[in-house]
Amino acid sequence: MKKRLLTLLLATTILTLFVGCGSTAQDSKESATTSTIETETDSQFPITIKHAFGETVIESKPERIVNLGWANQDTTLALGVVPVGVSAANYGLMTENRLHPWSDDAFKALGESKPNVFNDETGWDYEAIAASEPDIIIASYSGFTEEEYNLLSEIAPVVPFLEVAWKTNWRQQTITNATAMGMKEEGEQLVEKTDTLIADKLAEYPALEGKTAGYFWISQDDMSTFYAYLPNDPRASYLNDLGLATPDSILSLAETSEDFSVTISRENTDLLNDVDIMVVYGDEGLLEALQADPLMSQIPAVKNGAVVLIDQTTALAAATTPSILSIPYALEDYLNVLNEAANKIEAK
Repeated sequence: MKKRLLTLLLATTILTLFVGCGSTAQDSKESATTSTIETETDSQFPITIKHAFGETVIESKPERIVNLGWANQDTTLALGVVPVGVSAANYGLMTENRLHPWSDDAFKALGESKPNVFNDETGWDYEAIAASEPDIIIASYSGFTEEEYNLLSEIAPVVPFLEVAWKTNWRQQTITNATAMGMKEEGEQLVEKTDTLIADKLAEYPALEGKTAGYFWISQDDMSTFYAYLPNDPRASYLNDLGLATPDSILSLAETSEDFSVTISRENTDLLNDVDIMVVYGDEGLLEALQADPLMSQIPAVKNGAVVLIDQTTALAAATTPSILSIPYALEDYLNVLNEAANKIEAK
């Protein structure tokens, strides 16, 4: 089913993958359409994109595209273009090409079985990037330093994150990257149709309606402090897309509007009395440890067993940080496990 969706997406056109238009997360959608992207015109070059390090002028339509950072190649592929180089996946299930399965499937659907993949986990391979002779380097979901941005800019014009590193949601990523390709309207259509896919699928899971959910990082070896992600982080904002509100208890712990996570002390777990569902990286051993702990076990989600454990070696581990291609690939799997958690609440 997953490969069929992606093959249909690229064998016909991306615009026939989904049906209709709509939105399930108005706040997040507005943040995409009101971002700091600025273009000289909607469809003609040159295009100017303002970002965290200044602005990048794209003089003509780029033909040779390099994508660096997290999942930026997915927009390029979804728009029917094969990038000449991409960053290797570094988390979750990976194929022999060192890509997430949805990206690899999209490459193959476009006729590329051996894409050029950079091993940049320990730093950018400037020599390999330059050797791919890009017209542009597109990486709106990334974490460049200014020094790295300047070095990459010596190779080709660079489109990095617009405002804050690693806080670009999937809508902003898709529209920004499409804009840099001279395909802003097509990118916006992708977002609209993906919103419709989410809304249509979400309607099949009424148990999720009205629930809160938090995305957490908890170490089984040391639960003295743990972390909850805020909607600035794409993992938490994706839960909002799926109709699950971020608990007020988590939001209230943010010190600034720029925070992407908050640190919570084990002694303060009583604050989390409005957490219906917890999404946590870990396995069954972590759930047992949470339920055995006299304080952690008092969190409603733990008490009810409404905990979604994300195995870090799976496709879903990467897909919970969504992209325009990972959403159709893994959406149903994610909704299934969230729904299982929601049903545990209802059963209590």
